[in-house]
Amino acid sequence: MLIKDVEVEGCGRVDVRVRDGRIAEVGRHLGGRVGIHGRGGALLPGLHDHHVHLAALAAEPASVRVGPQDVTGLDQLAEALRAGPPGEWVRAVGYHESVAGELDRATLDRLVADRPVRVQHRSGELWVWNGAALRAAGMDDAGDGRFWRSDECLRATVPPTSLDLRGVGRRAAARGVTGFTNADPHPADDLRALLRDLPQRITVMSLDREAPVKIRLDDLTLPLPGELAERIARARPRPVAVHCVTRVQLLVTLLALDEAGSVPGDRIEHGAVIPAESLAWLRRLGVTVVTQPHFPVERALAYEADVHPDDQPHLYRCGTLIAAGIPVAAGTDAPYGTADPWAVMRMAVGRAGPEGLPPRAALGLFLGTPMAPGGPRRTVAPGAPADLCLLHLPLNAALDNLTADAVRAAIVAGQTL
Repeated sequence: MLIKDVEVEGCGRVDVRVRDGRIAEVGRHLGGRVGIHGRGGALLPGLHDHHVHLAALAAEPASVRVGPQDVTGLDQLAEALRAGPPGEWVRAVGYHESVAGELDRATLDRLVADRPVRVQHRSGELWVWNGAALRAAGMDDAGDGRFWRSDECLRATVPPTSLDLRGVGRRAAARGVTGFTNADPHPADDLRALLRDLPQRITVMSLDREAPVKIRLDDLTLPLPGELAERIARARPRPVAVHCVTRVQLLVTLLALDEAGSVPGDRIEHGAVIPAESLAWLRRLGVTVVTQPHFPVERALAYEADVHPDDQPHLYRCGTLIAAGIPVAAGTDAPYGTADPWAVMRMAVGRAGPEGLPPRAALGLFLGTPMAPGGPRRTVAPGAPADLCLLHLPLNAALDNLTADAVRAAIVAGQTL
């Protein structure tokens, strides 16, 4: 395929020839049949979302949204949960205590008693079931109906949820996304087969041999640094991706990596709270931080109310990590955050103070490779995979707005999605 008259960074307006799934040639006035005429639009490497939960994202169309942006108070929550035909399971997602306080079985029973209801917290860590759901699953004795990090146990007890993976792939392609890293801590055995419906390239943590092994930490069951070091050592020679959303989780992880030794590809997932005194330590270890720079913007009111004042200056660092020489990449964490990388970029640019990024650096958060997300950014050059994002307009104009409206096409292995 010949892509004619596109702007390639460092080359100006050129033609790009693709052969056998790779870029074969970049130059002016290349001959051959034109597959796409770029009309001067920028041709970029395709965006890679470095932290996403694809099955949960694909279940969104079959779910009821009950987050702070969707409902307010118990009355609206009840109305949302009662929607749909009686008797069928209701899967509700995005809940946060700011909607109507903490939920439990009794609260949900007061709202909806005649059908099974399960509500997922916005963090993705907690499910709350009503009595009808517990009885339907044969778990009527399950106390208050609150299940913390129990997805593996609950998976077999509920009816299958319809997954719109084709829709996920289509919407991602419209945003120029050509690859995902699935970050589930305990991916189902059949997840890789399910994800075949996606046209993008997929890396699945823990399942794929070269991908990092995901390790999720919890303050209530936090291992000692030596215990975590042993777990990291057992994962070697593979890198690890350690979920760190509190100050103490980060400390234990850094101590464990000191003991076990870090390897290329080791990652801190989220880095929700990174104290300034940890920056030199992170840089010395050489680990990448895969962060969500949009969360302090998306969740500003909740963080202001819920996060300890001592931690608020250290939330989801981005600009200060890059300034400290720490490799950084971004993932949307969809569906627990927006699925639009361009929205993430805009929010990264709009962050106050030193955490804000220039637009080009924000774009770069999605241009690393799956195995080195914070490493050198991919480029449009001969020999590179033909995973590309074609824009309607030149790059500088796109950087002014950072919107998916600028995307004209996504290309994977030389095939237009």
